Order: sequence, then C-alpha cells, then structure tokens
Amino acid sequence: MTQESLDALFRPSSIAVVGASPRTGTIGYQIVENLLRHGFSGVVYPVHPSAHSVHGIRAYATVDAIPDTIDLAIVVVPKDQVGRVVDDCGRAGVRGLVVISAGFREVGGVGIAREEALMEQVNRFGMRLVGPNCMGVLNTEAGRSMNATFAPNMPPAGHMSFLSQSGALGVTILDYAAEYGIGIHHFVSVGNKPDVGGIEVMRYWEDDPDTRVILMYLESLGDPQRFTTLARRVTRKKPVVIVKSGRTGAGARAASSHTGALAGTDLATDALLAQCGVLRADSIQDLFDIAMAFEAQPVPAGNRVAIVTNAGGPGIIIADACEANGLEVAPLSEATEVHLRRLLPQEASVRNPVDMIASATGEQYRDVLDAVLADPAIDAAIAAFVPPLGIRQVDVASQIVAAHAQHADKPLLAVLMGRDGLPEGKAQLQGAGIPAYIFPESAARALAALHRRAQWLARPEVELAPFPADRDRVARLVETARRDRREGLLEHEALDVLQSYGIPVVAHRVVASSDDAVAAAADIGFPVVVKAISPQVVHKTEVGAVEVDLRTPDDVRRACAAIRTGVESVEGARLDGFLIERFLEGGRETIVGVGTDPAFGPIVMFGLGGIYVEALADVAFRIHPVTALDADEMVGSIRAHRLLEGFRGEPPVSRSAIVEVIQRLSQLAGDHPELREIDVNPLLAFPDRAVAVDARIRF
Repeated sequence: MTQESLDALFRPSSIAVVGASPRTGTIGYQIVENLLRHGFSGVVYPVHPSAHSVHGIRAYATVDAIPDTIDLAIVVVPKDQVGRVVDDCGRAGVRGLVVISAGFREVGGVGIAREEALMEQVNRFGMRLVGPNCMGVLNTEAGRSMNATFAPNMPPAGHMSFLSQSGALGVTILDYAAEYGIGIHHFVSVGNKPDVGGIEVMRYWEDDPDTRVILMYLESLGDPQRFTTLARRVTRKKPVVIVKSGRTGAGARAASSHTGALAGTDLATDALLAQCGVLRADSIQDLFDIAMAFEAQPVPAGNRVAIVTNAGGPGIIIADACEANGLEVAPLSEATEVHLRRLLPQEASVRNPVDMIASATGEQYRDVLDAVLADPAIDAAIAAFVPPLGIRQVDVASQIVAAHAQHADKPLLAVLMGRDGLPEGKAQLQGAGIPAYIFPESAARALAALHRRAQWLARPEVELAPFPADRDRVARLVETARRDRREGLLEHEALDVLQSYGIPVVAHRVVASSDDAVAAAADIGFPVVVKAISPQVVHKTEVGAVEVDLRTPDDVRRACAAIRTGVESVEGARLDGFLIERFLEGGRETIVGVGTDPAFGPIVMFGLGGIYVEALADVAFRIHPVTALDADEMVGSIRAHRLLEGFRGEPPVSRSAIVEVIQRLSQLAGDHPELREIDVNPLLAFPDRAVAVDARIRF
C-alpha cells in the first residue's frame, strides 16, 4: 500500500454516489446532501437506475455511463447488488470504494462468502475499499472538504483524525466533536475492514502533517504483530489514543458477532498497547477528555501537579483523582508559599491544593497560577472554578488564559463546575487551547494521559536481543512426547527445555529406584526434593507425589515409598521413576509463564509465584517478543514489586536475572509456537541469580 492509494478515499476530486436517492430520509439522499451542503469542491455524480436528477444534479443509470474519471464511489445499494456495482466501478477505473451497505461478514454464513467475493473483485481491479457495513469518510481539509457520510453534522476543522470501527457510533463521535469544539481533520468508519482497517489508516496518517493526534474506536486490532510494529513507530511522532471495546466476556462476544472480528483477551490488549505507546481510554467520554488535552497542551516534564481552586471541596476531589491516576500533588516550595501568603487573604490555604476561598478574583487566579507554574517543583497545574456571587466566569477564564500564556511550556487544565460547565468560560478557555472540564476526574485522567505520553517519549528504544539456544534439543523433546501421545512434557523434560535456552534450573537427576535416588541425592547434595515422574499425575502435592526438605538417605528411601503409594492411588497412573532436585532454601517465589491467545499469539507473564499467583493475581503481561525494557517494566509494574527490592531488612533480589529469564522465555515461545502453555513456578529469585525450580509445558 502506498500513501497515494488511500488518497482516492480521503482526497478525491470526483465522487459517484451509487444508490443516490431523490427521496428524503434515505441514506442515498443524505450523502449527496452532505457532499453539497458541506462544500465538496469536486464533482458529484448521483447514480440511480431511473431518476433523472438528485438534488438538482443530473443522475446516471450506472457508474460506467459517467463520461468522466471517478476517484471514489460511495455504494449505498442492497447487499445483493453490491457485486454488480463493484464490477461497474472496476471497469470504469474507479480507484476507491466506500461500501455503506450491510449484510456481509457481520451476519455470518452467506455474508462471509459475500464479503470474500467482494474482496476478490476489489483486488482484481486494484481498488481500495472502506467497509462494507460502514458509515463513510469525512475530510475537513481546506480545498478538499468532503462529508461522504450519512451523519447530519460536520465537525469543526482541526488536527484530530478519528477512525471508528462502528458506523452507528461514528454519528455519536461526530456529534461529540461538534459539542466539545474538537477539530477533526479526517474521519473514517471502517466497518468490517477486510481491506482498509486501523493499520492501513494509521500508516496513512503517520506522515500526514495535518493529523497531529490519532483517535480510534476499535473492536479488534487486526494483525497484532503488524499493529505493534507500526504503532511503536507512529507514537514516537504523534499521540495515538484508542477505545478498545470487548473488555468483558460479554463485550468480546458482542464485538465478534458485530464485526466478525476475533477479539483477543483484554489482558492481551492492555499488554500490547502498553508496549507500543498507545494510550487506552476507558470510554468515548474519556477519549474526548484526553483528546482535548492533546489539542494544544505540551507534555509535562514530570508528574508533579499543583491545584488552584476557589473552593476546598473541589480541590480535595481533584487531589484524590490525581493521586488515583499516578500524579503527585507535590508540595510547593517554601518561597512559593511565602509569595502566595502575600497574595491571598488569611483564610486561604497556600499549601497544595491552593484554596483561594470563594472571594478569589480573576486577577488572583492569574497571580496564583503564575506563581505555582513558575515553581520548579511543579510540572503542571489544574485550575478549578466554582462560580460564587459577584465573580464572572469570563473574567476568571481570561485571567487563566493570561497565566497560561506566561508558562506555555507547562500543561494547564481547567475545571469549571457550574451548571453545563459554564459554557462562556469554557469556550474562552478552549479557544486559547486550555481544555476545560465539568468534572474533576476528567481533568485528572487527561493530565495523567499527558504524563504517560511524556514517559513514552522519554523511553529509550531498545532492540530485541536474541540469546544462543539449542532449538534442536527442544524439538527432539517435543517429538518424543508427541510420539508417546502426551499433551505436554514431563517436569524434568520441561527443565531440560529451559536449560536449552540458558535459563538456570535447579540441580536435578532422573532415577528409576530408591537406591538410585539415594545416590543421586548424595551427588547433588542434601537437602533434596523427591518428585514422582508420572504422565498421569499433574498436581503432585494433591496425591502425595512430592516430598521436600529431605536431609538423610533414610528420608529419601521413606519418601520414595510414600510417593509410590500416592501414585498407585490414582486410577490408571503409573510411576516411571523419580525426579531428585536440590532443595533451595530462601529466595523470593516468582512466576514466569507464557500463554497463547488466538489473536495475539504468545503472551508472557510475570508475577509473584507459589501460592500467591492464584491468591493475589498480582501479575503483569506483555506480548511476544519481549525486550529487556519490556521485561524490566513487567517486574516493576506488579503491586508487590517492593518485596523484590528488599523489605524489612531482606536483601533485594537480582532484578536483572529475572529480566533475562523473561526475555529468554519469550524467545523460547517465539521459536516454538507449538508450546501453548509454559509455567515456571516458582522461579526463585536470589540477590545474585534466579533459578527455575518447577516447570510445566503443554502443547
């Protein structure tokens, strides 16, 4: 795909509306009206089998009857007629198609076959396709203005480009943009996206100078590997903010039935977006709150925020919301507090949050904001205003604008808490590039998004570092297990797999008898652990098939006898021998694992191990491949990371050793996709190393 191949969709000079209708209330009528009413500078050709004209413009019976070259065809005909229309367009040399019509993959069955046939036609003629089952395309570019959608409203021109996978939601999105005063550059509803989807459009917008922020509503990400590679590059140039639906099981099922898309797990989505710098919004409201902040505000140098308000309650609410979103309500410098005391009445609070009390004037807002933004201990500010009697919102807004002009290098957001968000003050602030919110939580979330953006831009770009590995050894182990019709590897085989990829494992031996077990224990060194080798016994502790902390030969003989009894108690189980391991004392129990998602592929996990992984579920995820920086962020992102750093006199564990194990496990999963599940639990972390003690691998 080249940049020019999508120009026919976003910047056409001529448009044919196939299914244009002279009847009001129809989509074919509305699209023609929108093109004319909103200033499309090219030529519009209505196509209708019998009408002489639509909206006073001559109509043609078919596309190939039009005497001129057509860049884009908007197709609004019944699903059974789409194939014929596409053939007409192909013969006429049309370069781009927007198929509004529904009844394709989203309905399943025959609809899937219908969509596949449509794509065969599109590919045969070398066209590009938006849809089917979509709302259309919109462009506010000067000289190229085009509303080729059935939405009744045209948003203001600006520098946000928006992609929606849902056509119906697209109407709401454009209404929101108009209400919030958010300028849109391009808008596209991609529908089922068998051709042009989020990846293609993001690449198109990547180098578009008029697109400064990319916004998306998606029900599926498409090819996760392609998406990650592209998004990592694009987010270095401009912010990308996404609402990804399907967080719950019900939501994921709805997404699948709605678009025919395969929705990955939400954990996988969060992991993927975190790895490529994409900001995830929880809702459309949240998305627009974040978009308003990115419209004109810089990213902050840090997470320290000052709050300036004329009422104590809002200040406390904003402070709570900031802390909940990872921002610090930082102490002001002593010099700043002394200066504020001279500016404000005795009843005011000069500590952060600064409560100027209800009598605060617009001039005091300007002076206090000037002081806190000049403080080197502050990276950003939120100004909150609750209108008391005698203080006009426009006066306060104009002074907030004046303060921002003096400190344009630091983000300044506003909260106007009157009825309907004090529209006059809000318009004045947003006209100056200062986002104004009705609710404190909205401002806090938006500022937190700016901070996450700053963290991503400061994050070094790290190349993937491959490790030497014995891939053939792993392949032989897998082949042997498959030949034995097993669904996975035995524990000692799993440890051998880890060793093949340079992951340190506990010293161990495989033996056939209790006498051999005693000899192996003496060779390894007491104390030891004895485990049953039995393909039929998965959870050894439940049947007494494992004994730990054995310190003498007699302990080992007794343990072997007890384990044999435990295995024999399981119907159909057989004992193939004993696994003797060195019993490692101390160390912090962690878990490293890999699961496989049908859409995303291998997902790497890290967290606290042993019993804690199920009890606390304190884990972090990343999509394969995992770089050293990704792995380090995983270790630092779990809630209990302080337990690994040294707590109450305990020495810290080797974080670098854990990071390396995570990387090596990611490489193992990528090299051997037949390994569907890998659990290393526990991975014992010590001050100088990390050692795999137990491992489970399934195909």
